[in-house]
Amino acid sequence: MEDTAFEIVGVRGLPALDSRGRPTVKAIVETRGARGVAIAPSGASTGSREAVELRDGGRAWKGRGVGLALSRIETVIAPALVGLDSRDQALVDSTLIALDGTSNKSFLGGNTTTAVSIANAKAAAATAGLPLYKYLGGPAARVLPTPLMNVINGGAHAGNPLDLQEFMIIPVGASSLLEALRMASEVYEDLRSIIAERYGKQATAVGDEGGFAPPVSRSREALDLLVAAIEKAGYTPGSDFLLGIDAAASQFHRDGAYILEGEGLKLDRSGLLEYYEGLLSDYPIAYLEDPFSEDDWEGFKEATRSLGSKALIVGDDLYCTNPQILAQAIPEGLTNAALLKVNQVGTLTEALEYSRIAGLAGLRVIVSHRSGDTEDPFIADLAVALGHGLIKTGAPARGERTSKYNRLIEVEDELGSAAKYAGKEPFKSPH
Repeated sequence: MEDTAFEIVGVRGLPALDSRGRPTVKAIVETRGARGVAIAPSGASTGSREAVELRDGGRAWKGRGVGLALSRIETVIAPALVGLDSRDQALVDSTLIALDGTSNKSFLGGNTTTAVSIANAKAAAATAGLPLYKYLGGPAARVLPTPLMNVINGGAHAGNPLDLQEFMIIPVGASSLLEALRMASEVYEDLRSIIAERYGKQATAVGDEGGFAPPVSRSREALDLLVAAIEKAGYTPGSDFLLGIDAAASQFHRDGAYILEGEGLKLDRSGLLEYYEGLLSDYPIAYLEDPFSEDDWEGFKEATRSLGSKALIVGDDLYCTNPQILAQAIPEGLTNAALLKVNQVGTLTEALEYSRIAGLAGLRVIVSHRSGDTEDPFIADLAVALGHGLIKTGAPARGERTSKYNRLIEVEDELGSAAKYAGKEPFKSPH
């Protein structure tokens, strides 16, 4: 194919709705040969160092409109990108960063740059006639990620008194991605029936990420529900399924203390670590995300020292997918794993650099959705491309979550016998 086919000939934006019914940015990048479309997601539990979204303010859309973001695509971004080679992702993204000119993407908006950056990669892949995972990851990209499924919601994602934000099931005992989804779906259905039986049908309403939000206040009660559902579905906790927690501890860190209001606890750093140690000793928990506040580096160090041989200790708000922050933190030994969300940093190139730095340091990378997500399945392809073997994209419910799972089913089918399901592999040797 002639190189001119990859030349960017048009960039435009449209408003779109995320899974909360709030406006977000859809970007369309056209080359001479194809087009790419991407939609930026939006988070609820956000780190203080994330790229910021550009919103209109005012009364329309409750202040969340994206008219200004769309106008910046038309008047600022499009003139600068037209004529560039879409395959040169680093140049496209460095152009966006230079046009923005701020440390947190506040002029163009992280929502704007994310959508344009990803749309460009999709346009280049389509022009090349390659699936996105293969375009980004090369011909060796064949690992289907083990899904981390948030099936009980608390914290900022729910209206119950549960302080920790997410409780996950992880189908490690499957032999394929499709089998993992079947197993998880069966557990999810049994979890629904157990919750309805114990707390009433009204307790089976789902939160932002498809997880249930039953009226429980103690972490152990939530974990007991997961164990009961796994066993009811005929599986073995610790073998067929592992468990995971996203504490999102910045959300309950106040005045130097960790306040678990639902459990009536006010803990210092060592007290919270002891709390986690108790949970990990009593349940097959292999994933612990943001166990301490994003500014409590000593807490992360202690958690990794104490629990890192048993579980992935994961930084999300801690790193905000920022390669500079990660590079500074790695010598401190804060975590053995890092979450990756492209819209936290605002461009695909920066997110890929973050993944590269983490991988070189022996950190496992988890590609993640946002709580306000969309039907764009981009992160499914990205997870396969990066090959770290983990994806976090919610319960097996709600279209913005299942779109990612459905895309992974397609990828597994396309790869055929070359496909390899990660399964237990990402949890075997935490660093």
